[in-house]
Amino acid sequence: QKTGELMARITFDAELLHRGVADGFSRLFKNSFDLVLYIGLPVLIEWKLALIVFGIFLLIMPPVVIIGNVIKKLSANSQEKIGTISSLLQETISGIRVVKAFSMETYESRRFDRHNRRFYRIMMRMARRDAILSPITEFVVILATAVVFIFMGKALLNGEIAAGSFILYIVCLGSIPRPIKQIGKANNLIHRSAAAAERMESVLSMKSSIEEKPDAILLPFFKELIQIESVDFSYGNDPVLKDINLEIRRGEVLAIVGSSGSGKSTLVNLLPRFYDPTAGRILIDGYDIKDVTLNSLRAQIGIVTQEIILFNDSVARNIAYGTQGAARQKVEEASRMANAHDFISQLPHGYDTTVGERGHMLSGGERQRLAIARAIMKDPPILILDEATSALDAESERLVQEAIARLMVDRTVFVIAHRLSTIKDATKIIVLDDHKIVQIGSHEELIEMGGTYKKLYDMQFHT
Repeated sequence: QKTGELMARITFDAELLHRGVADGFSRLFKNSFDLVLYIGLPVLIEWKLALIVFGIFLLIMPPVVIIGNVIKKLSANSQEKIGTISSLLQETISGIRVVKAFSMETYESRRFDRHNRRFYRIMMRMARRDAILSPITEFVVILATAVVFIFMGKALLNGEIAAGSFILYIVCLGSIPRPIKQIGKANNLIHRSAAAAERMESVLSMKSSIEEKPDAILLPFFKELIQIESVDFSYGNDPVLKDINLEIRRGEVLAIVGSSGSGKSTLVNLLPRFYDPTAGRILIDGYDIKDVTLNSLRAQIGIVTQEIILFNDSVARNIAYGTQGAARQKVEEASRMANAHDFISQLPHGYDTTVGERGHMLSGGERQRLAIARAIMKDPPILILDEATSALDAESERLVQEAIARLMVDRTVFVIAHRLSTIKDATKIIVLDDHKIVQIGSHEELIEMGGTYKKLYDMQFHT
C-alpha cells in the first residue's frame, strides 16, 4: 500500500464512517419513527385508503435501494481516488527538489489536475444520483395526494367522514415527504459509510508477516553467541539468501560486503525480525529468536542506517526516542559521544530546536550524528550499522566515524559498508555473492586468499 492511500483510509474513510454512524443512523431512526406516526394515524381514520396510499409510497423503495447501491459503488471509487490524490501529493511534495531540478512543475500540475478531474466527475455523478430522490418523492406525494382528495373528498361530501378527520389525513399525508427524503439521504450516507468501512476493514484486518508466539518468553540479556544456521530467504519466488551459516561472539565486529542486491541489508534485517527466514533459524545465546518476544529482542539491538529517520520534534526528543523520560543530562552525554553537542548548542533553541519533517533543518552529517546519539541512548549490546557513513563529506565522515568508534566499544556489531577502508579492522568479514557467502575471514586473510573481496578492494584502491 502506498503511504498516501493508507493515510486517506485512516483519515477520510474514518471521517465518512463516523458521519454514517453518528448522523446517518440517528437520522434514519428519528425519521423512521416520524414516518410510522404519519402513516399510523391515517390507518386509524380510514385503513383501506391508508393501505392504498402506503402502497403508492412503496413505489419509492426500489429507486431508494438502487440509488443507494450505486452511491455505495461511487463512494468506494471516490475514496480510492482520494487515496490516489493523497499519494500523488505526498510523493510530489517529498520530491519537490527533483521536480524543480527537472523542470517538471507543469507535468506534475497536469497530472494532479487529471486525477482531480476524475475525482470531480465521480463526485458529480454521486451528487446527481443523490438528487434524483427528491423529484421521485415529490411525484409520489402528488400521486398519493390526488388519490386521497378523490376518495376522501367524496366521503366528506357524502358525510361518511368528519371534516376534522379529513384535515388530519391531509396534514399527515403532507408530512410524509420530509421523513421519506431524510430516510433516503440517511440511506445514501449509510451506503457511503459502508463503502468506507469496507476499505478501513481491509487495513485493520492486515496482519503482520511477523507474528509473536502466544507463549513467547523474554530474551535474557545477550552474553555470548549469535548463531545463524542454514538460513534462506526469498521475496516471493526470488531468492535473496541461500544457506547462510555464521557464528558471531560477543564483542566481535562482523563486516558484510558484496555487490548491490547481494542480500547484505536483508541479512541484518533478519536479526531484529523485520523479516523471518524462509528456512533455517537464528539463535541468540541458544534462544531461537522466534521463541522470544519482539520487544525483548529489539530492545537489545540498535540500528543506524544510511537513511536517517528523524521526527518533526525537538532535538532532545529525537535523541531520546525509545528511551522516553530520559534525563537531559543523559541526552547531552550521548550527543557529546556522538560528536553532536557542538552543533546542537549552536542551533536557535539548542536541544529544544525542532528539526523539521524528516530532519530537513539539519545536514546529512548532523542527522547521522543524532541517529548515533539515539543508538547510544538505547545502549544495546548488539549494533547494526547499515551504510552509516555513505554520502557524507570528508569532515562529516570523520566526525561520524569517531562517533561510531565510540558506539562500537564493547558491543557486537554488524557492519555493512561499500567503503572497504572502514571495515579493515573488523574481526571477520563475509563476502556475499549470488545470494550466498563465498568468502569469510579477516581483511588480511581475504586479501591473501584472493577472489571476490580482493577484486572489490583493488577496484576501490587501485583504479
